[in-house]
Amino acid sequence: MGLIRAAKGAVGGVLADQWKEFFYCESIPKEVLITKGQKRITSRSSNTSGNDNIISNGSGIAVADGQCMLIVDQGKIVEVCAEPGEFTYDTSSEPSIFTGDLKKSIVDSFKTLGRRFTYGGDTGKDQRIYYVNTKELIDNKFGTPNPVPFRVVDSKIGLDMDVSVRCSGVYSYRIVDPVLFYVNIGGNVAREYRRDEIENQLKTEFISALQPAFGRLSELELRPNQIVNHNTDLENAMNDVLSEKWGELRGLEVVSVAIGSVTLPEEDQERIKNAQFAAINKDINMAAAYRATAEAEAMRDAANNASGAMTGFMGMGFAQQAGGQATSNLFAQAAQQQAQAQANPAPAVAAVGGAVGGWKCKCGAVATGNFCPECGSPKPADGWKCSCGAVNKGKFCSECGAKKPADAPLYKCDKCGWEPEDPHNPPKFCPECGDPFDDKDAN
Repeated sequence: MGLIRAAKGAVGGVLADQWKEFFYCESIPKEVLITKGQKRITSRSSNTSGNDNIISNGSGIAVADGQCMLIVDQGKIVEVCAEPGEFTYDTSSEPSIFTGDLKKSIVDSFKTLGRRFTYGGDTGKDQRIYYVNTKELIDNKFGTPNPVPFRVVDSKIGLDMDVSVRCSGVYSYRIVDPVLFYVNIGGNVAREYRRDEIENQLKTEFISALQPAFGRLSELELRPNQIVNHNTDLENAMNDVLSEKWGELRGLEVVSVAIGSVTLPEEDQERIKNAQFAAINKDINMAAAYRATAEAEAMRDAANNASGAMTGFMGMGFAQQAGGQATSNLFAQAAQQQAQAQANPAPAVAAVGGAVGGWKCKCGAVATGNFCPECGSPKPADGWKCSCGAVNKGKFCSECGAKKPADAPLYKCDKCGWEPEDPHNPPKFCPECGDPFDDKDAN
């Protein structure tokens, strides 16, 4: 038994004259997940007894947008169709499947659960048509009755702490594998399977999945108030966490999540602010600037002291002595550190691919290519150079087998006294006086 598109099956009027009944489904309400198909008997129908659980050969079946039609024979799914259109039921053809915009996994589910029934061309004793709602099911409200742990990470300032958050919002989901949903959840219902029958279970599991999903978001180094701007990341994380229960067991998928608000207890907010403030003050310049601002405010308050300005300024002096270093000393330390950094810059480090950074030539220039832009010297190779010209890193030459020399000659320019950075591997010419290096420069 199988389905044939009505436009093709009616060619020549062969199957068109064989239609016995016409099965269809009105628009499925958003509160209904599965409903049984309705039979509309035509004037040509031979099945006038009113038995809804018999599908005659050649009957017509209509499928609308947002629906997936299942034919169940003797309690087993034998046909699946999620493509809108009109189809003809043919007991002599192979089982068919029209997946529409559903996931490819429905094909595997159908192959696993479905089976072919022939009955010599006759119908079985119990045949039913069900329509599954495959539209996005929206406006599922949720809220966290208890705080959910959230890890706040900021590698730039070394912040890493756990806080508790509460959140609320709405989410939507859809049935992406109607075969799984019918078999494991709402199969063989007398009339319809409603959304409220599974709503509490889904909401409880959704809230339970928020904690590991928030853990995925913390890896992005988000602050709690930034969660509302990363709904797509949260949707992907929720689907990953719920894939076993929702996807593999029920054929469901989270479509969207909209967080309305995320709140933290006041003590956690204060902890984050204190940690951020402490991290900022690790920078001497920032610490000095903050201290200068505080001193300026203290001077203004001292001038307005009720006991007189002198008393206020005396209090300021005691506070500065108790506080340790003066603000001017902090600025001086910051300037000293900056001067040291400029005088002793960090050595250039070659990046992957050699696009950024470089190497330091013997003449002092920093180069990024294979040759120095100042003196033309080649980039020094790692290892030692054998007399045959090969460069090696081990104890023996990979070309001629010669042993690595224990005491290689040291080179120094005999004209001006310039010494190369690597005295064992001098350039061809002295970068100071231009004299060529030869054996007389070795010692």
